Amino acid sequence: MFNLDQDIPEPLRPLAWLIGRWEGAGVVGYPTIESAHFGQEIEVTHDGRGFLKWESRAWILDSENGAKVRPAAVESGFWRPLDNGEVELLLAHPTGILELYYGTMEPAKIQLKTDGVLRAPGAKEYNAATRMYGLVESQLMWVMDMAAVGQDLQSHVSATLKRVE
Repeated sequence: MFNLDQDIPEPLRPLAWLIGRWEGAGVVGYPTIESAHFGQEIEVTHDGRGFLKWESRAWILDSENGAKVRPAAVESGFWRPLDNGEVELLLAHPTGILELYYGTMEPAKIQLKTDGVLRAPGAKEYNAATRMYGLVESQLMWVMDMAAVGQDLQSHVSATLKRVE
């Protein structure tokens, strides 16, 4: 575990609660896909500079026994704290999507919306999203709304994860 006073640069301290390895499960759904349960692992690290590194991978779970069925989402990126309680999250996806989120951070709560989305020529239509992350009773809880493939902004995914050593 990290020592908040010695290891975390001052600008990162409002995000320090994210640092670590998280595992859990959630639900994904959208009008254009079948709803499903998924498992997720997130690892948040820092190297002493003023940003956090974010790595997330998820897989679809069998609804009857919870076994892994197939890989799902993968994302990699960086959290960048700004002045006045503001934060950026930059994410890259192997599906040809790049996202820049911008928002606010409070103690144990982050609210974000896309400030920019770039799509490779072969990527599916994806226009905007919002995300909210929170630390609730020592668990990382998050939700995402999405506007894509001709649909308005609406609920897409949510999960609850526990910190693991």
